[in-house]
Amino acid sequence: MTEKTKHTSYKSASTAAYIFIAPAVIAIFIFFFIPVISAFVMSFTDFDIYAFASFDTVRFIGFKNYLRLIEDPLFWQSLKNTCYYVILATPLSITVSLGAALLLNSKLVKFKGIFRLSYFIPYITTLVAVAIVWRFIYHPKFGILNYFLGLIGINTIDWLGDPNWAMPAIVLMSVWKSFGYSMIIFIAGLQNIPEDLYEAASIEGANEWQKFKSITIPMLAPTTLFISIITIVSFFQLFAEPYIMTQGGPLNKTLTIVGYMYQEGFRWWNMGYAAALSFVLFFIILIVTIVQFKIQKNPMTEK
Repeated sequence: MTEKTKHTSYKSASTAAYIFIAPAVIAIFIFFFIPVISAFVMSFTDFDIYAFASFDTVRFIGFKNYLRLIEDPLFWQSLKNTCYYVILATPLSITVSLGAALLLNSKLVKFKGIFRLSYFIPYITTLVAVAIVWRFIYHPKFGILNYFLGLIGINTIDWLGDPNWAMPAIVLMSVWKSFGYSMIIFIAGLQNIPEDLYEAASIEGANEWQKFKSITIPMLAPTTLFISIITIVSFFQLFAEPYIMTQGGPLNKTLTIVGYMYQEGFRWWNMGYAAALSFVLFFIILIVTIVQFKIQKNPMTEK
């Protein structure tokens, strides 16, 4: 084959590749990049409900939306609530997921497939249906949770009506719904750990805790990093659970950044301000993700 023929063949293959990926690239550009760029531009305007009637009413106001956030008590309240939720729910979700994965990966449990399916079903169940069911579970008078607490002498708790208990109640429900996905990934990570390492540790006299600390945790480092990142990113976007269960109450104790963004954008039609909120959330998630990479970076992950 001559150089000219090779060049022609390579050019034809490249053209075919571009043709095949073009529909996907065009769709991503239309439905992702254009909306993101539009929202970013919108965050520097006073775009509101009147702009739908005439774009002439839209004014470029620079960084006023972002400066307004600094003086907005509801923004700080929603940011505090979101961070509280992430800090409380993330380690709890990862711990429960890892514990379930270790249990289902062991040789002590039979019918592993049934248990894996049972734990994974909540993750794929419609969130609205799950939230409505948990509202009944948390009901202060007829809820099953308070019924069992009453059997051991604990007074009735208004889970969703008490400002001190509303967010922990949402955390509990969210962890129950989402841990199945992380559990499946942890199981895949555990199955990739060579059994020879555990056998060698047993020969050296290591107990189960020493094996877990010295083999399982280091070998699961890349998996744990991936799960922690997707969990934090997902939890920072908390919206549906408090929206359905508490509407952001009581006393705005379950109002999240996304919930506040929804209120400003689709209840009060302050679209420019809502867009500014969305990009502040984006930069918060970006910074947290970068910090995670820096903290958890080690030779194992670099490989």
